[in-house]
Amino acid sequence: MLSWTVRRTRLPLLSLRCLRCRAAVATAAEGKFRVNANGKLLDVWLLVHCVSCGQTSKVTVHERVPVRSIDPVRLHAFETNDPALVAQTLLDPLVARRNRFALDWSDAWCLVTPPGPPADAGWPIRVEVEFLDPVPVRPQRLIAQGLGISRSETERRIKCDVPLVRRTSTDFAFIVHPGPQGWG
Repeated sequence: MLSWTVRRTRLPLLSLRCLRCRAAVATAAEGKFRVNANGKLLDVWLLVHCVSCGQTSKVTVHERVPVRSIDPVRLHAFETNDPALVAQTLLDPLVARRNRFALDWSDAWCLVTPPGPPADAGWPIRVEVEFLDPVPVRPQRLIAQGLGISRSETERRIKCDVPLVRRTSTDFAFIVHPGPQGWG
């Protein structure tokens, strides 16, 4: 059995319309929060920047919530712009839905694979794929990239426990059957 890992290499871009230049791509690369208190109520935003013009926009994280309803450790993480909390907030589907943006994962992830099957591995070979981040990718594309074969070849040689052409970001496994040259 082999293990593959899908992980992000950077934060994904946001598909979010800029109010100034009307471009559709923004980034949260600097990873800063804005926290504003109004009496006992608190607003928290994640600041994002337009890739085209640099205009700063706000993505609402919390709006008019009582200060006491937020865990003090989490509040401190907002105030200190904790990078892990920036990533967690950006990848939160509820935040994306509330603020009407989608994530663009192009060139923001990589597949980590071992160089090939062990010399004593018998055919067929089982491969388990683990997602460290919710990267939506078609298993067919991922398998073709990892094995160095065409996507049409994956249909002939792969038995997978998820549909090959449907995007997924959850762990899955597949079986590789030998090809004319073995592994790849």
